[in-house]
Amino acid sequence: MTETTSEPGLRERKKAATRQALHEASLRLAFEHGPENVTVEAIADEAGVSRRTFSNYFANKEEALFYGDLQRMRLLAGMIHEQPAGSSPWQALTAAAEGFYRELGDLDPEWIARSRMVRRHPSLAAAQVQTFAALEREISAEVALRLGAEDPLGVRATLIAATFLAVLRVSLNVWLERRPDVNFWDIARDSLADAGRGFA
Repeated sequence: MTETTSEPGLRERKKAATRQALHEASLRLAFEHGPENVTVEAIADEAGVSRRTFSNYFANKEEALFYGDLQRMRLLAGMIHEQPAGSSPWQALTAAAEGFYRELGDLDPEWIARSRMVRRHPSLAAAQVQTFAALEREISAEVALRLGAEDPLGVRATLIAATFLAVLRVSLNVWLERRPDVNFWDIARDSLADAGRGFA
């Protein structure tokens, strides 16, 4: 491999490392001081970069905080895309969600803490909704491909995608609030099965 072909890979790795460092810095500061007391300048200082560098990666502190969620969602979207073409939309979504959460494993304490932090801060909850909206569009496009001509306006595809994400969000909220003696996926699996009957 020549130096010319390897250089972009190195550059992209450095960019990814900087983006991850800013994300982790934003989480540390939010946990320590509360998200409302965190500034972009403080995140940049914590990560050891300039304010301008921060702006090259994130538009605001909310984007930095939710970068990890965005990465997880992109992984989920990719797993949906990989489902067999013969699967119905809801079957494909459910199978992808199961594979995603099996691969993710137990929800780690940091992720749980961040989710609870979001629930306590309306401004962060609004930012999270925007992140989910981006994923909803990706999922709608995948579902539309499976529905084809039977859904010319894309209404059913959008409804399926929105319902799917709502089920995951509600399942997570129930699990976070009540922490029953079951794991998260057990709740999500049953909820997806219940909601999926309407799309059979």
